[in-house]
Amino acid sequence: MTLPTHRPIIVLGCPRSGTTLLQQMLHCHARIALPSETRLVQPAYRHRLGFGDLAVPGNRQAFASWLVERKRAKFEALAPLETGDAVAAIAAAPPTVGSALAAVFRAYARAHGKARWGDKRPGYFRQVPTLLRLFPDAQFVHLIRDGRDAVASLRSMPWYEGDLYTAALTWREAIDTGERMARRLGPGTYHQMRYEELTAEPERALRALCAFLGEEYDPAMTEPQHHARATIPAARRWHLRTLEEVNTRHVGAWADRLEPWEVGLIERTAGDRLTALGYGLSDAPRPPAQDLARFRQAEVRRWRVQRGQAVMDRTRRLREPNPVASELTGPALEPV
Repeated sequence: MTLPTHRPIIVLGCPRSGTTLLQQMLHCHARIALPSETRLVQPAYRHRLGFGDLAVPGNRQAFASWLVERKRAKFEALAPLETGDAVAAIAAAPPTVGSALAAVFRAYARAHGKARWGDKRPGYFRQVPTLLRLFPDAQFVHLIRDGRDAVASLRSMPWYEGDLYTAALTWREAIDTGERMARRLGPGTYHQMRYEELTAEPERALRALCAFLGEEYDPAMTEPQHHARATIPAARRWHLRTLEEVNTRHVGAWADRLEPWEVGLIERTAGDRLTALGYGLSDAPRPPAQDLARFRQAEVRRWRVQRGQAVMDRTRRLREPNPVASELTGPALEPV
């Protein structure tokens, strides 16, 4: 008999690829607690040098208070966990940033009576090296969606500050990251899913996911709308579809939401990725040369930003007073 695992579960993907739906499904599993998006992991890693040696109890206490009490922490996503309980969990954890974060998520899982925790942010596809440093035993679940649907949806979001070019580049970047993860991490650590299959045949897709995670399939996962209705605020209009039964109504919506030249731009710059993933191409016209040039300009700008961030992180690593990896590997709940 296979022993239950307690590896962290990280859900990622291009924004507007269905990761919130998948998060809700996973949280409906009897053993898994996976909250809506928080802003804990990236800020904790980015500011890890500001609190000194976490082996010093006062430093760890200060770090814990800062982490969970920040206005932008979105700590409310961890309800019913209280900030005081989270701070206490960090204070009792091993003195690493990864352990501090794992302690918070474990406390959240415990508050829900679950044995295993996870976390989800679409943008985590840009943070895979960081996440592996923090949680070396994590399992990664990458949800992909037809790039034309993802771009059309992303561009329409009230919070999105980019344009068609940056949205298309984001989808392509997420797909390329997934390819690298599949090669480097292997099938026991990386699992890729298609949004279209998840919505068309949820039980089949979720059974495959549970097999990857080493969990028994839980039928409650196919009815995430019940949990979503209790946890998704009405103000988040872009997540209201999670309140419905799982359906395929928005698969292929790009055909009505994108102009022909926009479809052509996406297919021209990412058509090889689309076809490799099983998404057929249309007969959209070749995009205007000036639009291809704008895409290339966005590509160069992003490369420069990411290169600068990588250099900065390498510099910060040289100054780390502690290891960063989590040393918490057991279940969230104590054995009964």
